[in-house]
Amino acid sequence: MLSVLAQRYARALADVVALPGVGGDPSRVLEQLRQIEQMIAGSADLRNALLSPAISPSRKRAVLERLMQPMDVAKQVRNFLFVVIDHRRVHQFSSIVDSFEILIDERQGYVRADVSSARDLTEAQRTSLEGQLSRLSGRKAKLRFRTDPALVGGVVARLGSTVYDGSVRGQLDRLRVKLGSR
Repeated sequence: MLSVLAQRYARALADVVALPGVGGDPSRVLEQLRQIEQMIAGSADLRNALLSPAISPSRKRAVLERLMQPMDVAKQVRNFLFVVIDHRRVHQFSSIVDSFEILIDERQGYVRADVSSARDLTEAQRTSLEGQLSRLSGRKAKLRFRTDPALVGGVVARLGSTVYDGSVRGQLDRLRVKLGSR
């Protein structure tokens, strides 16, 4: 569950990115945010320095400025990251990036769906499922896939708050309830 605070920061960045003439390409901004997120997650020393209250925000900004130079990070991303540092919200950076991605998807007319299957799906199955979920939602579906062997077989798709359960485990559970009620 994403925090209200993370959503607020994500909305502020999305609004800046959407400004005509000032903003940028939302997918490029998201890609740069993910790169920075990976850089922070990949270095325990950097993460500890950014989270430490003993290190001044100006020093944190200077360190990140040097690390971001070869990445050619957009000015909006750099400034946003500095705001996150200044407001001591680095511990919520991943959550903010996730919120930003969800918000950008919504603004571009996508609906997100999480799909669990007992085994990896073929490309044809993924495409078919994407089409079916897009038709059900009335918007273009953007799917995230994961495997869950406990499903035994079939697929479970979560589209917003709606769950479509076509798994063998789900069918067995429904059968168990039906047989138990007699």
